Amino acid sequence: MTRRPRPGRDDSPDRLYTLTGGRSRSGSDAFDLVTLVVSECDPVPGMQSEHIAILRMCKRPTAVVEIAAGLGLPVGIVRIMLSDLLDTSRISARHPRTARVADRLPDPDILEQVLVGLRNL
Repeated sequence: MTRRPRPGRDDSPDRLYTLTGGRSRSGSDAFDLVTLVVSECDPVPGMQSEHIAILRMCKRPTAVVEIAAGLGLPVGIVRIMLSDLLDTSRISARHPRTARVADRLPDPDILEQVLVGLRNL
């Protein structure tokens, strides 16, 4: 089966190799699919076009998976590019906050009052 190229997308290994400078892994584990990325500066002349697109896309918090979809690139490649931007402090990365387990538990005083009430029955 012959693979047809998709319009507007060049997934050739040569292009991906060029985008990442030959790296196959990012130097950081800071990025997973739901990590939120925010631009810390505006693009400057001479930057790689994909880096410029990322900085423009991330003016508001944007998930890594959304950036990959917007650029039409594999997530692994985008992680490498994001690591480059993070290393130069052009972006910041943060994970979505999840409620801590202690925040979801009832107040111990209320539990004690319930226990006393049950004992009095």
